[in-house]
Amino acid sequence: MKFTLTVDIDALAGDPQEELARILRYWAGNLKHYEVAEGSAETIRDSAYTAVGSWQFAPASG
Repeated sequence: MKFTLTVDIDALAGDPQEELARILRYWAGNLKHYEVAEGSAETIRDSAYTAVGSWQFAPASG
Protein backbone atom coordinates (compact mmCIF):
# COMPACT_ATOMS: atom_id res chain seq x y z
CA MET A 1 0.00 0.00 0.00
CA LYS A 2 1.17 3.54 -0.62
CA PHE A 3 0.13 6.97 0.60
CA THR A 4 0.11 9.89 -1.82
CA LEU A 5 -0.62 13.56 -1.20
CA THR A 6 -0.77 15.88 -4.19
CA VAL A 7 -1.14 19.65 -4.15
CA ASP A 8 -1.42 21.94 -7.18
CA ILE A 9 0.96 24.68 -6.04
CA ASP A 10 -0.22 27.02 -8.81
CA ALA A 11 -3.80 26.80 -7.52
CA LEU A 12 -3.02 27.86 -3.94
CA ALA A 13 -4.44 31.11 -2.58
CA GLY A 14 -1.90 33.45 -1.01
CA ASP A 15 1.76 32.66 -0.46
CA PRO A 16 2.43 29.14 -1.79
CA GLN A 17 5.04 28.31 0.86
CA GLU A 18 2.74 29.35 3.72
CA GLU A 19 -0.26 27.55 2.22
CA LEU A 20 1.67 24.33 1.66
CA ALA A 21 3.05 24.44 5.20
CA ARG A 22 -0.49 24.94 6.56
CA ILE A 23 -1.82 22.03 4.48
CA LEU A 24 0.96 19.69 5.65
CA ARG A 25 0.47 20.65 9.32
CA TYR A 26 -3.30 20.23 9.08
CA TRP A 27 -3.24 16.83 7.40
CA ALA A 28 -0.42 15.50 9.56
CA GLY A 29 -2.56 16.17 12.63
CA ASN A 30 -5.87 15.18 11.05
CA LEU A 31 -4.84 11.86 9.52
CA LYS A 32 -5.63 10.06 12.78
CA HIS A 33 -9.34 10.55 12.00
CA TYR A 34 -9.13 8.37 8.87
CA GLU A 35 -8.76 4.64 8.39
CA VAL A 36 -5.32 3.62 7.11
CA ALA A 37 -6.69 1.35 4.40
CA GLU A 38 -6.75 1.14 0.63
CA GLY A 39 -9.47 3.43 -0.67
CA SER A 40 -9.31 6.01 2.10
CA ALA A 41 -8.99 9.41 0.43
CA GLU A 42 -9.89 13.07 0.87
CA THR A 43 -9.81 16.35 -1.03
CA ILE A 44 -7.25 18.91 0.13
CA ARG A 45 -8.37 22.55 0.34
CA ASP A 46 -6.39 25.73 0.85
CA SER A 47 -7.26 28.49 3.33
CA ALA A 48 -9.77 29.94 0.83
CA TYR A 49 -11.45 26.49 0.88
CA THR A 50 -10.58 25.90 -2.78
CA ALA A 51 -9.88 22.29 -3.75
CA VAL A 52 -6.14 22.16 -4.55
CA GLY A 53 -5.29 18.48 -4.30
CA SER A 54 -5.98 15.19 -2.59
CA TRP A 55 -4.48 12.39 -0.56
CA GLN A 56 -5.18 8.68 -0.74
CA PHE A 57 -4.13 5.22 0.36
CA ALA A 58 -3.75 3.07 -2.75
CA PRO A 59 -2.40 -0.36 -3.63
CA ALA A 60 1.37 -0.51 -3.98
CA SER A 61 2.41 -0.63 -7.60
CA GLY A 62 4.44 -3.59 -8.83
